[in-house]
Amino acid sequence: MNWNVEFYNTNLYNDLMKWPANIKGHFIRIVKMIEQYGANLGMPYTRSMGDGLFEIRAKGKEGIGRAFFCYVKKQRVIILHGFIKKTQHTPRKEIKIAKQRMKEV
Repeated sequence: MNWNVEFYNTNLYNDLMKWPANIKGHFIRIVKMIEQYGANLGMPYTRSMGDGLFEIRAKGKEGIGRAFFCYVKKQRVIILHGFIKKTQHTPRKEIKIAKQRMKEV
């Protein structure tokens, strides 16, 4: 079962590829796992944020990255937004951006 992972736009993809090397590497490994096994990987790789929004949980020695995604029909996953965490909690503004983009797709 192959899943298709897409990005909300090219700017988002470019921003995620600028993440620190270890975080980016972990993110890419998780995306490849999603492509092979589907998006419901569970902890520690993915987690539901509620209302159809999910997060990819990428860790590296430089810190923690989060990328939000949603499912679309026919085994498609759209990565909506990503950021490097600077605090213990996920900032509401980051979730708001992802939810707005989810409405658009």
